[in-house]
Amino acid sequence: MSEGKTLPGAGDLAIVLHSHMPYVEGFGTYPFGEEWLFDAVIRSHLPVLEIARDLTMTVTPVLADQLEAEGVSERLAGFLQEFRLGAARRDVETADPDHVPATRAEVDRYEKAAVLLERAGGSPLAAFAAVRDRNVSLIPSSATHAVLPLLATRAGLDLQIDAGLASHRRRFGPSSGFWLPECAYRPGLEDALARHRIEWFCVDQSRHESGDAALAPVRTPAGPLAFTIDWPAISWLWDMSGYPSWGGYLDFHRLSMNGVRLFAIDGGPYEPEAARQRADRQAGEFLDSVRERLEEYRQRTGQRGLMTFAIDTELLGHWWSEGPDWLAAVLDQAGERGVRAVNLEQAAREHGPSARQSSLKASTWGEAKDFHTWDSPAVADLAWASRGLELRVGEAIGSLPREQAERAVRELLMVQSSDWAFLDHRGQAGDYPFERATGHAESAFEALQSPIGSRLRGLAPDLSLTPFLTP
Repeated sequence: MSEGKTLPGAGDLAIVLHSHMPYVEGFGTYPFGEEWLFDAVIRSHLPVLEIARDLTMTVTPVLADQLEAEGVSERLAGFLQEFRLGAARRDVETADPDHVPATRAEVDRYEKAAVLLERAGGSPLAAFAAVRDRNVSLIPSSATHAVLPLLATRAGLDLQIDAGLASHRRRFGPSSGFWLPECAYRPGLEDALARHRIEWFCVDQSRHESGDAALAPVRTPAGPLAFTIDWPAISWLWDMSGYPSWGGYLDFHRLSMNGVRLFAIDGGPYEPEAARQRADRQAGEFLDSVRERLEEYRQRTGQRGLMTFAIDTELLGHWWSEGPDWLAAVLDQAGERGVRAVNLEQAAREHGPSARQSSLKASTWGEAKDFHTWDSPAVADLAWASRGLELRVGEAIGSLPREQAERAVRELLMVQSSDWAFLDHRGQAGDYPFERATGHAESAFEALQSPIGSRLRGLAPDLSLTPFLTP
């Protein structure tokens, strides 16, 4: 990398937005099902994509599969018009004076989403593709967001990675990067990534490192570059007392009789302009803290630092309604506050040559930074069933007709999704995740015996069985 003094700002900020949703297309509506997907598109993906630049975004294959499925665009547009925009307009007519500003803000939000969706030709995937013109790097992930270190076989690992890369290539072109689902890593995983010509990925080492060690990437022995995410900075948003917890922001949980968010977190009337101003101030606070952290790193090491700041895209807009305003202000103010925003393609070129040598340790970005969310007694039935099914399908696949084999593999891929154990472990969706996981496992076993068609034909359309068929 060039000498730090020749580049603008105290150091570099690589914002990474992880865009992912469980496979819910065709599997229920309210309270668990397609409504999750549609709200994420309307409140997060579209507004974030409108203002995104100079950053990195994942588009998981399982998210893209759903958005590409037949009929989804029409159902999404209908949902937006009838159940979101229509409901918000009804609230304008019935709200008391204190809540009228909130109702009008929600109408504005949904009207803008409708314009953005129409501008993209009704296709959220087109909106993702278009953002590449603004120095946004789009990167793939595994086929169904499986926790890769917990898979039972090399063939299963290669299948998840290969199908994910093929999906991304067809939709968005090639990428040299890769998102590890749940940032789940175990030593040796970089060997598999190198086999698939993946040059860089993100990892969370905050359980094993302290201070500012994360502000420099790690060169793994197999070659791929590991961008270590900076958890202290992420905590400024993610902690219970983080930016989104301000009492004047829009409450995610309390809804009007029409199902619209109208109330502030502190229980008072929501004031949209005050919330926007607060998000703008917090963006400045964030950038000042980023600059201070990068300056201290340069003073200590003599090197230009790289802060890799990774969060879920859906935090911005869906969970934290003012999140897109915050992000827009961060991007607008970064340069003037002494921080250069870069995507990870740039970061790999500029920081890769000076990457540090360090032994990465097993980790995730989940609770306690370990694997217990997906591999513990609380979810043991799901974990062991997934591995057992992988072994069974892998053993049988070579003797099945192609259509039958693909059905079995697609059901296996769905069972391997990290979402079911995550939701089940946290008790966030009732019996839905357990029933989904066990239902797909039953369908996989049925597929081993019967050629009957699958409901998952839209999943992993670029699937290749080669990993399971290679000796």
